[in-house]
Amino acid sequence: MKLFSVSQMVAAEQLAAEGGHSYEAMMEAAGRGVAEAVIARYPVEGKAILALVGPGNNGGDALVAGRYLHWAGASVVFYLYSDRDPAQDLNMAQVLEEGIPVLQQMDDQRFRVLRLRLNGVDMVLDGLLGTGVTRRIDGEMAKLLRQVKGGLDERERLAANEVAEARRSEGFEIPLAPVRPDLTRPDAPAWRPLVVAVDCPSGLNCDTGEVDPLTLPAGLTVTFAGPKRGHFAFPGADFCGELVVADIGIEPRHTAGVAVEVATVDQVSRWLPARPADGHKGSFGRVLIAAGSGAYRGAPILAGRGALRAGAGLVALAVPEVVRTAAVAVLPEATYVPLEAGEILDEAAAGRVFAGGGRYEALLCGPGLSPAARPFLLPFLEQLRQGEEPAPLVLDADALNLLAAEANWPALLPPGAILTPHPGEMARLCGLTLSEIKERDRIALAAEKAAAWGCVLLLKGAFTVVAAPDGAVRLIPFANPLLATAGSGDVLAGVILALLGQGLAPFPAAVCGAYLHAAAAERARDRFGSAGLLAGELADWLPMALERLQLFGE
Repeated sequence: MKLFSVSQMVAAEQLAAEGGHSYEAMMEAAGRGVAEAVIARYPVEGKAILALVGPGNNGGDALVAGRYLHWAGASVVFYLYSDRDPAQDLNMAQVLEEGIPVLQQMDDQRFRVLRLRLNGVDMVLDGLLGTGVTRRIDGEMAKLLRQVKGGLDERERLAANEVAEARRSEGFEIPLAPVRPDLTRPDAPAWRPLVVAVDCPSGLNCDTGEVDPLTLPAGLTVTFAGPKRGHFAFPGADFCGELVVADIGIEPRHTAGVAVEVATVDQVSRWLPARPADGHKGSFGRVLIAAGSGAYRGAPILAGRGALRAGAGLVALAVPEVVRTAAVAVLPEATYVPLEAGEILDEAAAGRVFAGGGRYEALLCGPGLSPAARPFLLPFLEQLRQGEEPAPLVLDADALNLLAAEANWPALLPPGAILTPHPGEMARLCGLTLSEIKERDRIALAAEKAAAWGCVLLLKGAFTVVAAPDGAVRLIPFANPLLATAGSGDVLAGVILALLGQGLAPFPAAVCGAYLHAAAAERARDRFGSAGLLAGELADWLPMALERLQLFGE
């Protein structure tokens, strides 16, 4: 699934049109796709739908969508921002031929008809502005959107007051009310109509994710050919609701120049390593974690737990004695490399760990590693680089911070290394401030640095980005606050390690690891909500997420 910039989408449509797939055909497919997405989720027969129709192609898509919803039994009314000449607009002509009611903003003094309609609809179709928005909404369009937002807010406020009063009469002080209706229930209260955005919520900048103050938050967004970058950038991502992609006939040959893709369940399920019934612990990878210190004793345990829950056959921990003493009790499934290091891994530990490194299919270094562990890290990396076939390596947490302090640190990396920084660690690796990192395009930054540093780079955050040195980029389509907890990154590093140990190459291992980690959190959210999941508990959800992904692949 390609992730488009606005200019890339325009270019793909142009190539399709030049190849014989007309803009009219694409618009018909787009509108039909919107209607099909709505019909698949909500019983539209008998539902009142107000379709807001803008002046451009987005409005044309809305006309088509409304026509299909009308055919499905919905009571559709179109509200036009500006006049559309049926002699020049085939979709407008078809709407009129069908006898579907059409209202004009120019005829609606003080928006009285609009506000009246908003009081009684079940759904609002937002087809006012498409992907080309780059500046603040003003003029008549601003007036219209202000009235729509005001009408929706007023309706919700009045409904909430009615329920609050009813509940007080029953002896309850706090009204319990959904913000958006569940239209799948015939008895659902009409608190606020569901807003369905055509391609994108009006006012969303589809390159940057910026939103206009008048942008309508959608419960469902149906976009075309592929998502746009603004759909996966905040604050815009919060305005899209469920995001669905409709096929409009754009073929792979039309998008060959688009390097960034969204990781999908079918792709990840195909990449996941096989789990043969006659496998043994050697079949599923022997991996090693070099990590931990007296100040950070839990991180190696969480990484080990993540690796084991992600299917690693054998996990060995090379940790200081103070960590090993505690870890054996809570992670008896792991083995432990005998080291003499007390509180911090040192140069002697580097030699001891590397002596056994050839027995492992993959290595992880960094979780809970002390900032004083430079004497361990540098010789450890040096010995790996000198090896004939070094095992693939994941570098995380303080290993990254120690690297960032070294001059020309990318030269210290062994081949095939995976770096997994969060934004703060990325800032240190780049020699920038955190505020400067936050101002950068995360996708472009990850792609640039993966190529410059010669590594697979996994930039953590809401919608994690994974980039390879050859230019391949995958966006992980999850933003879950459950993952914003201490230790979550340690579990992720362990998951990637396990997949490396089972034979995946670094880039697929990083993509599948990030996807599996996020998918586990999505499953846990059904039980925990948006807060309170511990990182160790997150690891325990991995087998269920893994099973679902493997079943999908079958």
